[in-house]
Amino acid sequence: MNSEGTQHIGSNFEDFLQKEGLLEETTAIATKRLLAWQIAKAMEEQQLTKTELARKMRTNRASLNRLLDGEDTSLTLSTLAKAATALGKKINIELVSAN
Repeated sequence: MNSEGTQHIGSNFEDFLQKEGLLEETTAIATKRLLAWQIAKAMEEQQLTKTELARKMRTNRASLNRLLDGEDTSLTLSTLAKAATALGKKINIELVSAN
């Protein structure tokens, strides 16, 4: 094996992403995908269509589609709070130590 193939042995994936300058973006996308999945699952459990949820959120389907798009990380807390309320849920966000 060459030195390039062994340079990250013993390190963790977060260290690698940090070194490559990708940690923040990767974390944001993973978080958004999780939120989008949770919202879609709640919609399915409650048998809500996109149109119905958008109406309950007092928004349009285009905004809801952006919320459900796991790649679109431009999510506002206001939109997330509206979705949570419309689904009978609450949001819980906290900062934790990076270590």
